[in-house]
Amino acid sequence: MTLSPGAAPSAGGATQPQHVHPLTPWVHAMQAAPVLLIAVVVPLGNAGEFGAWIILVALVAVLLLVALIAGLAYLSWTRLTYWFDGQGDFRIDSGIVTRRERRLQLSRLQGVDVVQPLFARLVGMAALTIEVAGAGDSRASLQYLKYEQAQALRSEVLARAAGLTHDAGEAPEEPLVLVPPRDLAVSLLLRGTTVFLFLLTIALVILLSVTAGWAGLFMILTAGVPIIIVFTEFTQFFNFTVAKSPDGLRTKAGLFQVTAQTIPPGRVQAVEFVQSWLWRRRGWVRVRINVAGLSTTDDNGQNQSQMSTVLLPVAPYPVARQIVNYVLPDMDLLDIEMKAAPPRAHRRAWIQFRNLSVGWNDRVFVTERGKYVNRIAVVPHARTQSVRVTQGPWERSLGLASMHVDSPPGPVTVVALYREVAEAQRLAQEQNDRAQAALRADPSTHWMTQTGAGDSDEQSVADFAPPTGLPSEGPPPPVEQEGRPAAPSSNDGTPAGQSPPAPDDLRDS
Repeated sequence: MTLSPGAAPSAGGATQPQHVHPLTPWVHAMQAAPVLLIAVVVPLGNAGEFGAWIILVALVAVLLLVALIAGLAYLSWTRLTYWFDGQGDFRIDSGIVTRRERRLQLSRLQGVDVVQPLFARLVGMAALTIEVAGAGDSRASLQYLKYEQAQALRSEVLARAAGLTHDAGEAPEEPLVLVPPRDLAVSLLLRGTTVFLFLLTIALVILLSVTAGWAGLFMILTAGVPIIIVFTEFTQFFNFTVAKSPDGLRTKAGLFQVTAQTIPPGRVQAVEFVQSWLWRRRGWVRVRINVAGLSTTDDNGQNQSQMSTVLLPVAPYPVARQIVNYVLPDMDLLDIEMKAAPPRAHRRAWIQFRNLSVGWNDRVFVTERGKYVNRIAVVPHARTQSVRVTQGPWERSLGLASMHVDSPPGPVTVVALYREVAEAQRLAQEQNDRAQAALRADPSTHWMTQTGAGDSDEQSVADFAPPTGLPSEGPPPPVEQEGRPAAPSSNDGTPAGQSPPAPDDLRDS
């Protein structure tokens, strides 16, 4: 018998062990059926054998394999149970040959997602994924529950993590943004990578009309890559919606696989506005985030989708600012005075020189870089993990250095590129001081008491105030040079351990 998540708990708030849905083995088997069918039919087609008896044998073989997978999945189903223990943590017990018991501490909860793969949607079922802070085995997935049951269990997990009673009910949500599929498709087609690959395909078509040989193969490859990229992201972000609730911002999207997740504002460590040069006429930006404790792989060791790090796939800049103000309250980039890079930085970054700037206020630190793909990165002072000053051989010959503000792993990189060495050291020291002061009084976790979204000014993402002077000097941190690395400074003044490498996209672009 399968108990519902709302079953009366035993003493101490604990619940009895429960199984996932009885149809789970067949959902796993049906997901494997198309792959098995292709694996059997394609070799027969290549051999030119498509008689009636061959097709019958192929279907029987596929059915037997599906039944075998369903049988193994059934054995796993019988040993998979989940419950809340007396300490309020979530427990999962699984394993056929080797028993595996996992304990997820809800006090360290990072997020709870409801995912509906295609075959699970057809039978009204969903998987519940729970993520907690910590290295290694910090992510667990329950496959599969009835969709309503998954939503109820998700609400219970969030309520228990917040210290509420388990029967507090699902927090109400208020829709904020719906990304139109047409805007999503156009934005993906207008990205620089997509346009470049399509232009390369056209060039190869012209070359193929004059010559023969390898040009045809290259044309197929270059034409296929942008199509795959656009199709994959379109299906992933289809009908992307953002809603506000006391739990945080809730996002939901997907064409074939629907993913619903909650982003607690207190877990957002950094935000980045990304604007391709072909988006500027429409005023579109993409918003990406770094989330504390977020695992970069799923249960199978595969990279997670971009859903977990994209707050908005595409939106007008005023709309994006409003949404960001829900996770970083009282942040208005238009009020931050940005300081441009020194003139000698032109010799190091002659393309993006005019787009290199840095600024801050009493809440956040902001950097800008990139000409053809403009990136504006924002990190709250209280979310600063460490600061670094780096200097390569070329920068050293020009008397330049770059100042980095480190945050948890994610797509957002906060770096003030190519500043004067003394200025970079001063920026690092002052940011370290601001971070320590901000940690003593950080109101972002009480986000529902804040004012929420800012105004809807139509000003462009690049329209910052003109640069101003530097703040007063402070003791400079060490500079990391090639062959002579220096330990970065953390918020408490101690070495912060190994620093993440500079990303590839810091090249002159």
